[in-house]
Amino acid sequence: MSYSTVTFNAALQIAQQAITILAEWVDPELAKKFPRLKEEDVVIQAKKLLSWTDNCNLKQLQLLFDSVKLSQDQDKQHYWLPKSIANNNPVIPYPQIEKPAPTEFRELKQQIQEALKPLDNNDWQNLSLLTLILEKFGSFISFGESDVALVDIARTTAAIAAALAHNSTATQLSLVAGDLSGIQKFIYTISSDGALKSLRARSFYLELVTEEVVQQLLTELELPRTNVIYAGGGNLYLLAPETEKIENIVEKVRQQFNKWLLDEFQGKVFLALDHIPFSIEDIANANFAKHWSNVTSKLATHKSRKFANYINDFIKQRDSHEPCRVCHRDDVENLKQLNPKEADSVLACETCRSMFSLGGQLLQVEAIVRSQRQDIQDALHTISFKLPNTNVYYHLFSTWKQIVPDSDIALLVNDWTVEHYKFRHFRNSVPLLLGNYGKQTENPEETGFMRATEMAQTAKGISRVGFLRMDVDRLGRIFAEGLDKKTLPKIAGLSRQISYFFKVYLNSLAAVRKENIPNNIKQLTPEDDRLNLLFIYAGGDDLFVSGAWNEVVEFAFDVYQCFRAYTGYNPDITLSAGISLADAKFPLYQAAKESGEAEDSAKGNGRDSLSLFGQAFKWDEWLGMENINITDSKIKERLEQETKPNLLGIFPFVDRLEQQNIGVNYSRSFVRNLLMTAQMQEQALNKIKDKNLKEAIDTRYYLHLPKIAYTIARLPTRVLDDADFRTSLKNPYNAPYFRVIATWIELLNR
Repeated sequence: MSYSTVTFNAALQIAQQAITILAEWVDPELAKKFPRLKEEDVVIQAKKLLSWTDNCNLKQLQLLFDSVKLSQDQDKQHYWLPKSIANNNPVIPYPQIEKPAPTEFRELKQQIQEALKPLDNNDWQNLSLLTLILEKFGSFISFGESDVALVDIARTTAAIAAALAHNSTATQLSLVAGDLSGIQKFIYTISSDGALKSLRARSFYLELVTEEVVQQLLTELELPRTNVIYAGGGNLYLLAPETEKIENIVEKVRQQFNKWLLDEFQGKVFLALDHIPFSIEDIANANFAKHWSNVTSKLATHKSRKFANYINDFIKQRDSHEPCRVCHRDDVENLKQLNPKEADSVLACETCRSMFSLGGQLLQVEAIVRSQRQDIQDALHTISFKLPNTNVYYHLFSTWKQIVPDSDIALLVNDWTVEHYKFRHFRNSVPLLLGNYGKQTENPEETGFMRATEMAQTAKGISRVGFLRMDVDRLGRIFAEGLDKKTLPKIAGLSRQISYFFKVYLNSLAAVRKENIPNNIKQLTPEDDRLNLLFIYAGGDDLFVSGAWNEVVEFAFDVYQCFRAYTGYNPDITLSAGISLADAKFPLYQAAKESGEAEDSAKGNGRDSLSLFGQAFKWDEWLGMENINITDSKIKERLEQETKPNLLGIFPFVDRLEQQNIGVNYSRSFVRNLLMTAQMQEQALNKIKDKNLKEAIDTRYYLHLPKIAYTIARLPTRVLDDADFRTSLKNPYNAPYFRVIATWIELLNR
């Protein structure tokens, strides 16, 4: 890694000061061991811009999500419990209404003291180590503003200082942004047995492509890692100096990557990369969010003109060969079996064979080393980027200790163990956050993740694989408009906390579920672990998960409820999701498409919704929450005369019938009659053009009553004795849910 000593020292001095603040907070005597250096001018200036003064103190951290306001107001104030981030698989933290008591800081202070005491002079010069310590111990305490974490103000101040290091009188900085578009084309348009392995590997591969873009930019701009505001999921944001050469640097990186992407992936993936200058004063005011939105808009312009400079490459004649049976490309020769262990394995290109092999090894990866050297011993797998004018190699290892000679950077996967960053002669170890949960196959002849066939076999009821797509609603607006003070530290903090949930905490939720759920969560099978899942992608603000269908469905409810609790139940921060079910042999690209269409249907339902079994409802309707709100005024007026039932929504009925174990025969009869009722409603509604007429509303909410009475009368006595079930199912409030209730029960009991 090549960077300027001047920029590095500016960032280092900020990190050292932040560590000293931690030490003084814990024990003033401990702080005396760390040398006090005279502040450089750029350090003073950076601290002044973000109002970092000697009067700032460490204290409880208020929830930044509470400051997000779009169409609704958050009416509560939450606080994080002061804590450190566990070395690996950290438990999901949930904010609380009560301020932490002084005694609740003791454990964190003790942990900080134990981490800082062993630091020596060599450690004191290790920017990566100091930044890791700040992240581990400074993510849940505030410094300065009450909802700004110490790690966020330290990192952003260091970024400003580094960006100003070569010109302390600069009045402008630059915001660099990048976006890999076409990710779905690259990841999802594959088809073959074993495709889940390839999908996960392709998702991982694109994370490394994003990482390599970051590395190229940092090297060319001579900046330390602290200047990366966010990188992951194909997106990146960097703070840089505004100089004459930045335009050329951004253009150079963009052109060399797109030339490589075009040659390697036939135009499926494109890098949009640009920058905008902005006044340095805007770092600490609302204008910074406007610059964030503006640079993102510039990326959209690039994406509308993909590969405009390479039109000749698209139209030139080329030889066509037998297409790869996985990705369908036909411009390469020498296809070989995707899986040499299987006699009937399909023929695939080198890239797809590499992805399949990588997919079987990802569960073991703990460290990834970037190097200019290709011949590295003991690597599980090596990924090469043969860019114009340079070859770069990422070597994957099963242990964090593997730091090879001449390596540029070591990426430690989801690792906050302080000792792992204390190399004597290597100071470029950084954590790489990855949503990477996957159930290990139990097939003795296989390695790595479960295949789709194995997932379907573990499913309850019908043997199907589920595919879940989910993302945060209106995230662009949240960053552009949501925060009360749209400063760099707050935007960086918001980005970090959302990224933590999808890249870190979801791993914990899948792997150690019972330790990671709030007490008030609704669960169909509370004692189940729900392990039979594979994260194809999880990061940024979205996820794509496959697994045994019933576990995928229940995992979706877990994720939604955990996310809502994690964000303090802010009404403006919600998720939408779509789930599709498929046979294990169903083409994976088609399953991905169907789950994406289901997610679009959820978005079309006013967001904050789930589309499942072909219908979209609000999460509250699926879960059966007491505060289900009917927004249509005419429907609301018509139902006002009705009393809301004790069982309201979809989940309560499925849960009650599962508890009562009504039996296969009764289940089939119940399902058949409930589906007939839903069909009768739908057919009658189709004959009414204006769905707002009283006739349409009466058809939707009251036509079911005679048929439902008939259906209930044929259930077992123990169900009939359940007055809540009997009266609630007949209640008009539940009329819209008959089809999905019946479908869910049918699939669980088939």
